[in-house]
Amino acid sequence: MKQGLSLRVSQHLALTPQLQQSIRLLQLSTLELSQEVEQMLDENPFLEINEDTAPREEFGLDQADKPVSQDVQEFEVTPDFIAAGISETTATASNDSPSTPEKASDESTEPRLEESWEGDGSVESAPDDGEWGNDAAPRKNNLEDSDADASDLTGEHETLQAHLHRQSLSLRLSDIDRAALHFLIESLNDDGYLEDSLTSLASGLAGGDLLQTEELEQHFAMALSLLHHMEPAGVGARNLAECLSLQLLDCKDGEDTRAAIAICKQPMELLAKRDVKRLSQLCGFPDAVIKSAIGVIGRLDPKPGRRFANVERNVVVPDVIVVKVGRGFKVTLNSDVMPRLKVHDIYANAMKQHKGNNAQAMQQRLQEARWFIKNIQQRFDTILRVSTAIVERQKNFFSHGELAMRPLVLREIADELGLHESTISRVTTAKYMNTPFGTFELKYFFGSALGTETGGNASSTAVRALIKQLVAVENLKKPLSDNQISEMLKEQGIECARRTVAKYREALRIAPANLRKSL
Repeated sequence: MKQGLSLRVSQHLALTPQLQQSIRLLQLSTLELSQEVEQMLDENPFLEINEDTAPREEFGLDQADKPVSQDVQEFEVTPDFIAAGISETTATASNDSPSTPEKASDESTEPRLEESWEGDGSVESAPDDGEWGNDAAPRKNNLEDSDADASDLTGEHETLQAHLHRQSLSLRLSDIDRAALHFLIESLNDDGYLEDSLTSLASGLAGGDLLQTEELEQHFAMALSLLHHMEPAGVGARNLAECLSLQLLDCKDGEDTRAAIAICKQPMELLAKRDVKRLSQLCGFPDAVIKSAIGVIGRLDPKPGRRFANVERNVVVPDVIVVKVGRGFKVTLNSDVMPRLKVHDIYANAMKQHKGNNAQAMQQRLQEARWFIKNIQQRFDTILRVSTAIVERQKNFFSHGELAMRPLVLREIADELGLHESTISRVTTAKYMNTPFGTFELKYFFGSALGTETGGNASSTAVRALIKQLVAVENLKKPLSDNQISEMLKEQGIECARRTVAKYREALRIAPANLRKSL
């Protein structure tokens, strides 16, 4: 093959480390961003938390190329809103900065010690209560305060395992039985179920020894019987049927209770379908008793361990807050999720004075710290811009609810802000907005369009809300079928097929018509 020389023009996009970090931070959720910030604070010595700065200075804007965009639309700001903000700011300032005591004038004449870098920094100081004035109540030692509740001192939520361990203290058990009970309690899931079998738990501890496996299984069986008699009722069950049966044992003995126990011994599919005739044949009770027993089962708790779940860890913290101001809405970022970072001034000034080859690595770390602060600033700036655009396009939702939602796709927001669709997708994933109607993910405000008789479009979110509303007011003795709901939507001018209604109904976790029928 003959060799030759040719010219070719091409374009390519190079992702710099700064751009890669910006894209990665943009798609992180609030919890993941908090973990990322903590990791950077541990790794980079030039980063520190800025606790005494104003919100506009939280991101170290001096190092940024441009300030945060001022595109936030404040439609109408009433005097009451401004007065409320001033009073809140004044109250916060008064709480954060206590008044200077009179004794400070006497102490100001004393010579002050100059700051020094000597020492290991491990000096411990115990301030005197008197320095806050005579009105302040003296501090009490927690160990000496016998009236304080233990739960108040620890501030911890009692878990299911802790609740069961406290009950086990009143049982007289041998060391191995107590250890077996402790092991079973720790093996429960959040719902209070024992997912693994006793054989698998015993073989996992025995390590293949058959004799030891059988012995451990016997101890586990005894411990499981004790666990079944603990509160809450139904804890330690291996399946739903056993959980319901354990709770029925604590109910008042009667024909309904006996029929309910018999129903739990049958396949759970029959109970889910409410097949009264089939259950009546299998259990040997009349249809009326079976219906009453199903009502008894419906009052039981299928997940007895959920009441001990820590609800606070499941609370969604919104990234954006929308407040109604006059006739419009104000979109602001949640200051609680915005990390307050800045470059360490002392270390940065020391780097300016130090020159040499050894300072190149530290100079790179300093630049990484500035990049990190700037990328976080850009992340929140993009979230605010996208949220403002969403609120502007979905004004009817914020005024009238989800029935007034209009169709919206990522391309519309991307074209309006001059961004790519992938950027809008990253911004709206795992980011939440607090609205007058609740907290929603940003993706909630996007929905496909359904045709109407007038030639317009209806949002799929509004159609789902309408289906939910129709089911809520239906006759329980004659629930609406998917075909009937489709016809009712057509009467309102919305073209929605039966299969689409079924898909939306399943997405809303609404049972079919035969299961919604009242007994």
